[in-house]
Amino acid sequence: MSSALPIYLTKTVPVDYISNNAVVCFKDNAAHIILQDSEQDNLRRIQKAGRQLDNQAIGAVKMAGDGWDKERQWALSLGFTSTLSTNEVQWHDDDSDSAEQLKNLSEVYRFTRELVNLSAEEIYPLSLAERVAEHLSALAPEQVSYEIIKGEQLKQAGWMGIYTVGRASQHEPAMLVLDYNPTGDEKASVSSALIGKGITYDSGGYSIKASEGMLSMKCDMGGAATVSGALSLAIRNKLNKRVKLFLCCAENMIDGSAYKLGDIITYKNGTTVEVVNTDAEGRLVLADGLQAAGEAGAQQIIDAATLTGAAQMAVGNEYNALFSVDDDAAAKALKAAEQENELLWRLPLAPWHSENCPSAFADTANSRPQKGGGAGGASNAAGFLLKFAPNNGQGWLHFDLAGAYQKSATALWPVGATAMGVRTIAATLSD
Repeated sequence: MSSALPIYLTKTVPVDYISNNAVVCFKDNAAHIILQDSEQDNLRRIQKAGRQLDNQAIGAVKMAGDGWDKERQWALSLGFTSTLSTNEVQWHDDDSDSAEQLKNLSEVYRFTRELVNLSAEEIYPLSLAERVAEHLSALAPEQVSYEIIKGEQLKQAGWMGIYTVGRASQHEPAMLVLDYNPTGDEKASVSSALIGKGITYDSGGYSIKASEGMLSMKCDMGGAATVSGALSLAIRNKLNKRVKLFLCCAENMIDGSAYKLGDIITYKNGTTVEVVNTDAEGRLVLADGLQAAGEAGAQQIIDAATLTGAAQMAVGNEYNALFSVDDDAAAKALKAAEQENELLWRLPLAPWHSENCPSAFADTANSRPQKGGGAGGASNAAGFLLKFAPNNGQGWLHFDLAGAYQKSATALWPVGATAMGVRTIAATLSD
C-alpha cells in the first residue's frame, strides 16, 4: 500500500488559528479530527472529515493514535470515497476482529454501490440478476442455488407485474429466485425472504418523467442492490438461517408494446390492478415478489425499493423510511438500525391504507391519478403492497429507500449510491 496520511482523533484543537467549530485540521504531516461530546455527532463529524479529505485529493489514509473503534473507522471510510476514487484506507490494527468486519463491510458496500452507480447500458435486468447470482454463489457455492425467470417465461409463470412493466424494453424483464440454505436440509423452512425492486432504468413509461428527473433513474434498482448487499454481508457473517432472495428486474420504457394508463393487470393470485400511472411501476413488480415470498412460506419478509418521492419528502435523504403493520417486526428493524448506526424512521401504515387507491374497473389502482399519488403517497404505496403481503402483513417490513442515492454530493456523502440500509437488513436477518 502507498504512503498514507495519518488521521488522529482529538478533543482539543491542535492549531491555535483554527476555529473550535472546525471538523478537521492539519499539523505535523497528519490530519486531526476534532471530536465533540456526543458520540452520534462524532460519527457524523468523522464522516464529514472523510469527505473533506477526499475533496482535497488525498489518496490514502491510516487511522493512528487512540479512539478508533469499529464505528468510527467505518464512518471515516463512508466519507472518504467517491464514484471515481481509488482511495485506500488502512484500518487501525488494535482489533483484528474489527478489521475483519470492516473488510467485509467495505467489500459489500463496494459491490452494492457499483451495482447502483453503473449506467443502465451496463446494468439491465438480466445482467443485474446474473451479477448478483454470481456474487452470492461465489461466497457460498455449496449453499446457494438459483434460477432466473425471464421474458415470456414470466408470463407463463404468472409473474405479470414484472412482465408488464418490462415488456417494452429491448432488455427482457427477469426475476432472480435465489436460495441460500446453509442448513443442508432441502426441507428446511425459509426464515426470511428478501425482495428487491430492480428497475434498472425508469423513464416513467407513458407517464414520462422530465429529463432532469430521468438523469438519476439508473438508481431505481437500489432496492435490489440493497437486499443483495444485505444477504452478501449476512453470508460473510456466517448466517445459519435459510433465506430466499427475489429480485424483480425490468426496464420501464416506451414503445408500441408498452403498458398504458387504463390497462388492467391480473396477478397470479387473481387480484386485478388498474394502471393509473405508469411511473408507479415499482409497486407493480414488487407485488410479484411478495406473492413469491408467500409461496416460499417465509416467516419474515423484507422488501426494499426506491419506491416514492413522497418518502424522501417526509424523511429527507439521510434517512430511510420503514413501513409495517407488525409492530414487533418494526421494532426489531428500528433496533437493528440503531445498533448499526443507520438512520431509519417509521412512517404510518394501517390496514385501511390498502384501500386508498380505489378503481372503478379493478380491485385496486396502482396509485391515485394525482401528482405523486396525492397526499400520503408513501403510505398509500405501502398500502398497495400490503394487499399482496402474505399473512395480512404479519412479519412483513417495507423499506422505502429515501437515502439510497445522492443526486449531488453533500457534506456527508459523495454523489451516487450510499448503500444505506444494507447493515440494518443484514442485522434483521440474523436476529
